[in-house]
Amino acid sequence: MTLPTQPAERHRAVAAGFTTRVVGASDWDAPAPVPGWRARDVVAHLVEWVPEFLRSGTGLVLDRGPSPQDDPVAAWLVHVDAVQRLLDGPDAATPFRHPHVGEMPLPDAVDRFCTTDVFLHTWDLARATGQDERLDEQHCAELLAGMTPIEELLRTSGQYGPAVPVPADADVQTRLLAFIGRDPLRSNG
Repeated sequence: MTLPTQPAERHRAVAAGFTTRVVGASDWDAPAPVPGWRARDVVAHLVEWVPEFLRSGTGLVLDRGPSPQDDPVAAWLVHVDAVQRLLDGPDAATPFRHPHVGEMPLPDAVDRFCTTDVFLHTWDLARATGQDERLDEQHCAELLAGMTPIEELLRTSGQYGPAVPVPADADVQTRLLAFIGRDPLRSNG
């Protein structure tokens, strides 16, 4: 499957994959591949940082659901609907200005930062909850190609752990996950 290239449509497709894992999760306390996180923390991360990031860059306030610690499914569903409505509606024309990333069209900011984070964390939630871990191969290759030249910047941001060694002939998803600090060759738990 190849993901759409337009930000609103790519978000819709990536978020649908994450939503499938959210709805399919049965143990929200299962350990996640991010040290110290449980499955519910993967959802909490997304529904907590994305609204603040978008508010700080646009002044727009997204609808918020219940606490992801209490109801991760409802928290995610409210969040993903709010982000998609933002991308599909007139507020998508709002300029995004952020001191750390500069100025860009709001859909581009969502695509670059938010949708990418949802895409990467789809694997975390799938691994934590024993679901389908496959990610779109072409998008994995695109992300890896875009991140590799700025590796030092990414590492110093504190958002990614040290790269994990994997065989040189590993598939692109494995190489991407290892690049961001996950160990896809190790079983979870």
